[in-house]
Amino acid sequence: MLVRDEFRGKRFVNALIDLPFALPTIVAGIVLLALFGPKSPVGIDVAFTQLGVGLALAFVTLPFVIRSVQPVLREVDREMEDAAASLGASPAHIARRIVLPTIAPAILSGAALAFARAVGEFGSVVLISGNIPFDTQVSSVYVFKLIESDRPISAAAVSVVLLALSLAILVGLRALERWRAR
Repeated sequence: MLVRDEFRGKRFVNALIDLPFALPTIVAGIVLLALFGPKSPVGIDVAFTQLGVGLALAFVTLPFVIRSVQPVLREVDREMEDAAASLGASPAHIARRIVLPTIAPAILSGAALAFARAVGEFGSVVLISGNIPFDTQVSSVYVFKLIESDRPISAAAVSVVLLALSLAILVGLRALERWRAR
């Protein structure tokens, strides 16, 4: 809709998508805890659950996927879609067989960037995760706890693993882009 349609509030929706880029992530964590915590005004309490962690990570990383896909979707040739529709293809079939293969690399690229960002996310998850070991404990909060408990070498070891994981994802993404270009 953001790429192909004009509607009232389009600028507002675009601003909402960019909000996680401009907002300090700890503020996002506070807002998510206020909206979806024990005293939720919407009646949904996902604080200290895996769903809450997923919600926080989706909030800060989803814009990477959206902004990766938008320019590719703008460049998709509409004539192929129109030809398929004129031959009787359903909208779902057109989306699955024409549009999705075209934007799949952008989705993959955005998802890889989002995952690399999520690996080290701290601000948005520190409050909502609850840091329950083997349930809602996230790596960045774990590193923070190690530093707080005067175990900097352990914190550095975990940090190096996170760095290597993020680097491997980004290198793999580059290799995939080069392979696709050939």
